[in-house]
This record gives sequence, structure tokens and C-alpha cells, in this order.
Amino acid sequence: MCTGRIDPGLVFRGFANGADGIIIVGCRLNECNYTTHGNYSALNKTHLCKQIMEHIGFNPARLRIEFLSSGEGILFTEVVNDFVASIKQLGPPGGSEGVDAAELRSKARQTVRLVPYIKLAMKDKLAARPATREEYERLYTRDDMDRLFGEAVSYHIDPEKCRACMMCLRRCPVEAIIGGKGQKHAIDQEKCIRCGTCLQVCPPRFSAVAAVPAPERLLLSRRPR
Repeated sequence: MCTGRIDPGLVFRGFANGADGIIIVGCRLNECNYTTHGNYSALNKTHLCKQIMEHIGFNPARLRIEFLSSGEGILFTEVVNDFVASIKQLGPPGGSEGVDAAELRSKARQTVRLVPYIKLAMKDKLAARPATREEYERLYTRDDMDRLFGEAVSYHIDPEKCRACMMCLRRCPVEAIIGGKGQKHAIDQEKCIRCGTCLQVCPPRFSAVAAVPAPERLLLSRRPR
């Protein structure tokens, strides 16, 4: 599988399920066999994940990305052994961070729920392709993370205002609107990617859709260090 298919949801789902560390290994940069250069996308998303990890309390050293060729078996072994040794030194999540392990897993689960919103909010930077790895390390900032989680919203339909016009139901890109003709609409929060389409298309004369602070905001606020 091309590392370009690595998604932040996969990373945080791994930590939510108890992983002590995650290493991503891809082809060397500028040596893509398929000219897609997905490893640059993986590098970008890895640094986004690292910033999110630091924001919610994980040690970002628990996530690493390396680039090797398929003929470097010995180097691959050395890289993996070094990563395993570093994770063993850190121990399970929570101990070295000074945070309850269950709390960290809960934060990882909540982050998974926000991944569609995160990718929409950070789409411009996710599309960036800096020239050096050092520039990737500087691409995402603490301010980005504070703003990202501080501005997270969820969308809800007021049943008293909804007139079942089906505008939001027809336009929702992920079919997260529950309802039908003549039925009050509601939003399935498990499916919702928080794109705001429902808010945009709801007729102003109804104004049935409202954006409210996401329930994950408080849980995922930056931990004091």
C-alpha cells in the first residue's frame, strides 16, 4: 500500500486501540515508482498527526516516519529496532506523559471522530509540498492546533424550525441527514463530517440549522505543560 493512503484516522485509531507507538515506512522521497509521490502526502500528514498528538497529550515521539528502498533490508531492521527500543523506553502511553492511559485513549477516539473536520479545516496545508523535511516540521504550529480544536463545531437541526424541505438531505455529501418528505430532519452525528453544507443550503426563511461548539472541544483542549 502506498504511504499516501495513510490517514490521520488510522493513526489515532491505532492509539485508541492501545498501540504504544506507530512507525510508517515508505519509499524514498523522489523515488516513487508510480509518479504519485504519495510519500510526500504521508510526510505531511505525519507532521499534522504529531502536532495533534502533542496538543492532546501524547508524546509525538510515539509516531515516526522513515523512507527506505525495498533493497535496504538491513537498514529497515535497524530502523525498526531503534524505534522499538525508543518506545520501550517511553513505555505505554500515559506513563511518560504523566496522563491517565484511559484518558489518552479516549482523546484518541474523539480525535478519530474529528478527522473529517480536521482534513477540511487544514486542506490548504495538507495540499502543500514544501521542499525540505525541515519545512514540513514547521508546517503546523501550536497556534494552528489551538485554532483547529477551539473552532470545532457540530451541526444540529432545530425540529421546531425544520420544514422538511429536503434541501439539506439532498445536498449532504455523506448522507448524514435523517428524514424524508414531510418528516422533520435530523443529523446523524456519527456520519456527519462537519462540512457545513447543511447550514449553507438551509433556506434563510427557516434557519433550522445551527452550528454549536463541538462536544470534543473541552476534552481535546491543550494540556498545560
